[in-house]
Amino acid sequence: MSAHATLEVRLEDRSYPIHIGPGLLGRGDLVSAHLPQKKAVIVTNSTVAPLYLDAFRESLARAGVGNEVVILPDGEDHKDWQTLNRIFDALLARNAERKTALIALGGGVIGDMTGFAAATYQRGVPFVQIPTTLLSQVDSSVGGKTAINHPLGKNMIGAFYQPRVVIADTDTLKTLPARELSAGLAEVIKYGLIGDAPFFEWLEANIDRLLAGEASALTYAIEQSCRNKAVVVAADEREQGVRAHLNFGHTFGHAIEAGLGFGVWLHGEAVAAGMAIAARVSRRMGLVDDQLVKRTLSLLERAQLPVRGPALGAGRYLQLMGHDKKVEGGRTRFVLLRGLGEAFVTADVPQETLQLVLEGEGVDAA
Repeated sequence: MSAHATLEVRLEDRSYPIHIGPGLLGRGDLVSAHLPQKKAVIVTNSTVAPLYLDAFRESLARAGVGNEVVILPDGEDHKDWQTLNRIFDALLARNAERKTALIALGGGVIGDMTGFAAATYQRGVPFVQIPTTLLSQVDSSVGGKTAINHPLGKNMIGAFYQPRVVIADTDTLKTLPARELSAGLAEVIKYGLIGDAPFFEWLEANIDRLLAGEASALTYAIEQSCRNKAVVVAADEREQGVRAHLNFGHTFGHAIEAGLGFGVWLHGEAVAAGMAIAARVSRRMGLVDDQLVKRTLSLLERAQLPVRGPALGAGRYLQLMGHDKKVEGGRTRFVLLRGLGEAFVTADVPQETLQLVLEGEGVDAA
């Protein structure tokens, strides 16, 4: 039996464990322990299914969980109503009941869509997250945010719906393309910037080990990221306060994704550029010094991530950010930095500052 770490997201009667470690896809018992009935529908995609589906189904069967499968096309461009309806079609065709669990086996897109389906099918069915990418293991699988995209904005249609359990098998990262690994590191770096300065310093010292796929370094980074997120989610489940800090870089990043077309840039790549923009805005407002901006850009670049967004133009960026979920009273709110590990939310960003920084996107100089 593989050794693994277990953390907990504390939400009273909706608390749930996060299991992290190698070989966990073979631990169907970790799933069955959280199912009211031993029935499940696994939702995965055409990329993940050939790699892990058969072994996972066998582990569920050994644990006494009957299961069926829905295989969706891969990619952010399929995170829409049409693809979501394929899940509902399959559930209705199979006469799935209210106690039939939905299990997301895949990255963030699969997790978000499966969670949204679980939140809304028969007004809520049990939901399990089995994230298979670094980004989904450290971020999207934890916290209960579920959604699909709209052409005008990312993740604008969804629900808060917590899983019963999250199982992050670190062995799945062995098949992750280098670009996807780097994209996941963007969310890892975010945790250091917004609230964990020692972790940021650890990342500066260990980023090469992470890029090389060193198992012990990746496991530590996943644990620390999940630990940071679990604390925030427990304090602010529905993003009324401190949880908004987790969106550092995302307001700009979501604008990049929508402006280019979903799937052109990976989510983590857009978030990386968004964090760089947010850092530059923070500097322009006199909140941080040049040194912190340089450290931020340096770490992102070492992680093989972009530190400039595409040259959409300030007007287009501002238009797209007007559809952001953090808009309140018609004003876009931004997550900025006061220092390393010190994030805050504000709507008081001068328009000329935004325009000055955003017009510089697409230019090589930092």
